[in-house]
Amino acid sequence: MGDPRNVAHAKKVVQEKRHKDAPKAASAQPAKKGQTEKKKQAAASENAVPKPEPEKQPQPPGSAQLEKSLAVLSKLKELEFHSRANIEKLAELSLTIEEELKQKAFAEALGSVYAAQNAFQSKILELIDVYQTECTRLSGSA
Repeated sequence: MGDPRNVAHAKKVVQEKRHKDAPKAASAQPAKKGQTEKKKQAAASENAVPKPEPEKQPQPPGSAQLEKSLAVLSKLKELEFHSRANIEKLAELSLTIEEELKQKAFAEALGSVYAAQNAFQSKILELIDVYQTECTRLSGSA
């Protein structure tokens, strides 16, 4: 299985593409609006009939909290991953501006952005560490 950060990024990209394509599809086919309303009404009447749901095993409340906490931890790790990538890109840009282009004024401005990104990186790593400890505690109690 792939890295969860890559999977999450791919999912986000697909959702963004769908979101961008949705207005185009709606405006390209205005004549089918009546048909879609009929389909919605038919689906609503089908959904009105109660269907027997399969019995689920009751989850303890800690288990649901653990699941959500692990999802948050995953998102924090994704932020850290992108932060690290940003630091690397900023370092490359800094070298290009200073060494190749000799633009000292921009190098100083880029240096301040680099420092801010580095501070963010440090804080997010601390938060991930503390949150990881909390998730471990939750998994032990669940």
